[in-house]
Amino acid sequence: MDLTLGFSPCPNDTFIFDNWVNGKLADNALQVSPTLSDVEQLNAMAKTGELDVTKISFGVYPFIADKYQILDAGSALGFGCGPLLISKKDLNLSDFENSDLKVAIPGFSTTANLLLSLALPNIKNKVELVFSQIENAVLSGKVDAGLIIHENRFTYQKLGLRKIIDLGEYWESLYNLPIPLGCIVVKRTLSDAVKIQINAAIKKSVEAAFENPVSTMDYVAQHAQTMELSVMNQHIDLYVNKYSVSLGNEGHKAVEKLFSVGKNNGLFEIDMESIFAPMA
Repeated sequence: MDLTLGFSPCPNDTFIFDNWVNGKLADNALQVSPTLSDVEQLNAMAKTGELDVTKISFGVYPFIADKYQILDAGSALGFGCGPLLISKKDLNLSDFENSDLKVAIPGFSTTANLLLSLALPNIKNKVELVFSQIENAVLSGKVDAGLIIHENRFTYQKLGLRKIIDLGEYWESLYNLPIPLGCIVVKRTLSDAVKIQINAAIKKSVEAAFENPVSTMDYVAQHAQTMELSVMNQHIDLYVNKYSVSLGNEGHKAVEKLFSVGKNNGLFEIDMESIFAPMA
């Protein structure tokens, strides 16, 4: 069976999917045609149901729940890995109350923006940029602050930028749960048997990458552009962990909490039944 698969060119995703998409898994009957795009582009594609299997932000899932289910493998959750609100200026949280400060975000559908909306609901002047452009927008003064994700966590301080709030720490302090950032979803129209096969393939691909990480680095580096090796490794270490192999009970609780908090704050509606795809 040939499936369409979407994921980002970021090191965590290429590390996870290398073994599957490049035919390194034994006894795998599922062939995939990969599409690599920025996560906000993948979020947009998911809204139209374009791909069979795709990486998305947890923040967009309530808006596509009628089309997709969340797979147990391949997710990005964790502690100490949340988005950061940064600035070149000496700004505090109180400065964002009832102000016109312009804030760059990596997409309105991202989990990062969902967390920002929960922590600082009075920010109204948001500008959507590709995540890799946000640091420069802050440095140039195009925006007053920026919400950074991915490898920019490791680079902003070198540029003289300062952290205003770590939204991962904000989440953890409230709920003592890992922050759900991104997940892999599968079309509801596929059979349960195929969904189980897909989940197994992703799980095997992650486990194989953990067992032999060196074997994935050519594929990771191919898509990481000019990223330094140390930053690539930091990126993988931060976003690929036990929750990428399986959400487990704690991961499921974290996802359900994120959706219930967003729903209770009037950010979206979601029916929590059958949001997770079958595993076996």
